[in-house]
Amino acid sequence: MKAKAVSKTVRRSVALSRHLVEEVSAIAPPELRHNMNRLVTVALQEFAARRKESEFEEAMAKMASDPAIQTECAAIAREFAPAEADGLKND
Repeated sequence: MKAKAVSKTVRRSVALSRHLVEEVSAIAPPELRHNMNRLVTVALQEFAARRKESEFEEAMAKMASDPAIQTECAAIAREFAPAEADGLKND
């Protein structure tokens, strides 16, 4: 017996305010302006990317403020300090 394949598409019905739809449609790129499904997909992809970027930045800031990390970075900087006198430009 074959197992039923899981669809790659999730169908959801949402209610959006007319004002929001009109506002977004007015500023959407021409190729998305009349395709609400594609417009919502692109908007959700951009939202997910921004959230991931924000979470990464927060994690990096937290790591940078960690005293143990600061100590390790200072040790690494000391070890590589002689290489900065190699005469090469930092372009």
